Amino acid sequence: MRCFDKKIFKGLSTKKALAIILLSSSLFACSSSDEEDPSTKVAELSDLDNAFDVEIVWDRSVGDGVNDYFSRIKPIVAYNKVYSASREGDVVAFDKESGDEVWQADLSDIHDERSFWDSRVSALVAGGPVAGMKKVFLGTENGDVFALDAETGELIWQAKIKGEVITPPAIDSGILVVNSASGVLKGFDASTGEEIWKVEQDVPALTLRGISTPVIASGGVIIGSGKGELGVYILEKGQAGWTTEVGEATGSTELQRVIDVDSAPVVFGDKVYAISARGNLVAIELKSGRILWKRQYSSYRQISVYRNDIYITNTRGHIYALNRINGIERWSNVELTNRSVTGPAVVDDYVVVGDFEGYLHWLNQETGEIVSRHQVDSSGIYSTPTVVDDIIYTQSRDGDLQVISTPKIVSAAQ
Repeated sequence: MRCFDKKIFKGLSTKKALAIILLSSSLFACSSSDEEDPSTKVAELSDLDNAFDVEIVWDRSVGDGVNDYFSRIKPIVAYNKVYSASREGDVVAFDKESGDEVWQADLSDIHDERSFWDSRVSALVAGGPVAGMKKVFLGTENGDVFALDAETGELIWQAKIKGEVITPPAIDSGILVVNSASGVLKGFDASTGEEIWKVEQDVPALTLRGISTPVIASGGVIIGSGKGELGVYILEKGQAGWTTEVGEATGSTELQRVIDVDSAPVVFGDKVYAISARGNLVAIELKSGRILWKRQYSSYRQISVYRNDIYITNTRGHIYALNRINGIERWSNVELTNRSVTGPAVVDDYVVVGDFEGYLHWLNQETGEIVSRHQVDSSGIYSTPTVVDDIIYTQSRDGDLQVISTPKIVSAAQ
């Protein structure tokens, strides 16, 4: 049974890092034994009479998925297609309506150099896909950045960045921005792959392996750091703008003082919302970087902002709804404690999250009550579902991509 994403710490061996994770109940939990500390116990799913049964629009496979590795690969929708990838290097485009395969590319042999006798070597895809300018962009743990033609899958250009690309790039105004785990942030010409600018950020000796996805808004690149800060860079040339502290290092050990801002910031109107893996959820004025309000919540999962609400999943899998204007909590749900719950996605009148056993859970937006459940694949859901026009696109660890429609409930009064 899969218990958690492999959040490996930099500066430590894998063996030591995993030992730390298992010993630190404040970050992750993975036990289902009654003899263990209750704070580390994995919640069992209670019996549920579904309020509705979802419709599977179509279901396809994307290679072997990501297996047990930490990954933020997830399906995206663009140009009337659905694009997704596997860790080994399969990139697939499906027709949005029918699910028919349009093209497939293999990043592990993108130059067609592998002979019949050679074994396949994983491309280690971990960042993306993201689409723009009729292209699909992806990054790998080897520091490779690929641009593929969105219609054919043909390689348009390939570039390099120092460090692992384990989060999706961002694109706007013809510039592709790529963040790497080594602290290098690069702006590329999205048409040619030529480097336009480069920024080298300081990275603490001990950080969570996840890094922040860059977000582009109002001519700036907004990005979180391993130091618990949110900062902005000018998109055109990479100059630094404001920097604001989000995380708070309160412990006495290095582990307790890990305060990464790994979740992508969310821009909504003239405000930015961000959360630290240990510390705070904050609302920040986009123009100045001034903190408008701050609340003590910790997460490395994607947050969701919808109308006047913010939905978050904290480090223990508890789900919260807060007022966007003042940060006051509206409701919480702790029924999925320690189930490696994904970030929340808004679908119609519901909030949807996935878990490590491959279930999607539909929560009532107003009350937080779980009203329906659907299992995609027992290998687990690892990344926040993608939602476009109230259709869910989600992918399991084994590469099962499902497109799911949520029925609208019509009340008796209507």
